[in-house]
Amino acid sequence: MSLWWGWPAAIFGALTALGIYDLLQTRRAVSRNYPVLAHLRYFLESIGPEIRQYFIEADTDERPFSREQRSVVYQRAKNVLDKRPFGTLQNVYAEGYEWINHSVAPTEPDPKTFRVTIGRDCPLPYRASVFNISAMSFGSLSANAILALNKGAAMGGFYHDTGEGSISRYHTRHGGDLMWEIGSGYFGCRDDHGRFDEALFRDNAAREQVRLIEIKLSQGAKPGHGGILPAAKVTPEIAEARHVPMGEDVVSPPAHSAFHTPIELMHFITRLREASGGKPVGFKLAVGHPWEWFAIVKAMLETEELPDFIVVDGGEGGTGAAPLEFINRLGMPLDDALLLVHNTLVGAGLRDRLHIGAAGKVTSSFKIARTMALGADWCNAARGFMFALGCIQSLSCHTDHCPTGVATQDPYRAGALDVKDKSVRVANFHANTLKALAGLLSAAGLEQPWQIRPSHLLRRTADGEVRSFDELYPFLEAGELLRRTPGHGVYQRYWPRASGRRFAPAA
Repeated sequence: MSLWWGWPAAIFGALTALGIYDLLQTRRAVSRNYPVLAHLRYFLESIGPEIRQYFIEADTDERPFSREQRSVVYQRAKNVLDKRPFGTLQNVYAEGYEWINHSVAPTEPDPKTFRVTIGRDCPLPYRASVFNISAMSFGSLSANAILALNKGAAMGGFYHDTGEGSISRYHTRHGGDLMWEIGSGYFGCRDDHGRFDEALFRDNAAREQVRLIEIKLSQGAKPGHGGILPAAKVTPEIAEARHVPMGEDVVSPPAHSAFHTPIELMHFITRLREASGGKPVGFKLAVGHPWEWFAIVKAMLETEELPDFIVVDGGEGGTGAAPLEFINRLGMPLDDALLLVHNTLVGAGLRDRLHIGAAGKVTSSFKIARTMALGADWCNAARGFMFALGCIQSLSCHTDHCPTGVATQDPYRAGALDVKDKSVRVANFHANTLKALAGLLSAAGLEQPWQIRPSHLLRRTADGEVRSFDELYPFLEAGELLRRTPGHGVYQRYWPRASGRRFAPAA
């Protein structure tokens, strides 16, 4: 009998002790007024995202990705049936509904040919897939996640962007193609003071795996924001990859120190191309002030030194943890940013001399087609490939408590991610997404993704009308900015005031 009475007594004693603690503590007024019971509130609040995701959200609610979007990635990654029964869940008569018109003369596109040659004038051009892994650093992602992504990229023949954390031992084990991203911290090519070190750059750039080099001006998750990696989080592997000392905070400043003007940026690009032995060099940016972007284009015109590519990162991007205001209210969304970049290059007569990549919530073949219709030559995805690794959108990337071992440095949690299995899923997701893209192109009567034009995409507007993208969005004519200032507001206001010699506009 004493055993049976012991458990209730122990539970009662524990709850009594908790209630006394709640009454005496001063940090939480709710706990003082509702001892013990308040902890039920805190527990339910802590699992609120999961409750909403599993029991409340509709399949099409995007917060930030819908169940429908996640499910199609999981199914394609697992190479299982990705079909849907009983028709669409979308309200096809709602404002904003978009679609591609089909043809009565379908084609037979081959997804293996969906490639674009980047750096055509370089000694070492790269033939890239139209769908690749976007920037995610080792440190933000676990070692096993990096291993699986790179092995999947090697299996599928597409590139893996290193993120600004540089090239770790986990990026190189499986030999997948790399786009080496260089941020303002110059990780992997910095001296003891955090300045750019060309000798170290040459060493890393000479790696056969490094196929492209990307200067990060800004990113969609937190544009214009630097960062500090506390000393406690600098593991030997991170220190090795980033060329930083152990036991010290690692600072990634908001701005670059290797250049200060648009013209200096062009010179830096040329310098990196030469130091890499002729590999394609470009930059990534989340578009902010339009006059700064115009100044970069004017620097291209003035110096005749061009990047081989530009990657446009939409303001809705974000595997990296960031302040709420940065996530919600800073940075131009992808559609607007991509259109501005594409139009400006067309208007300046430069569009056919370089390529444009784009990233921002790309998880499906329709989003790839839509993005290419607005001016991109290829797409990158970060969170889509995280889903392929098994990410369940628990929204705990910044806590080191990722339940799937993707976004954590906790060795126990990361160890649950099986590299062999997840790398196959990464390759499957890529292959099946391009297969779905081939299906869309076939139905539309097209052979290649770059044949998609704004006229192929349609949207229902607020007045109930159906308009194609070429009717909804303004598009400049080739060389228009060289002949006259267009009447479109942003060009009319800021193009004449931009200068390649400074980022700030003329008064």
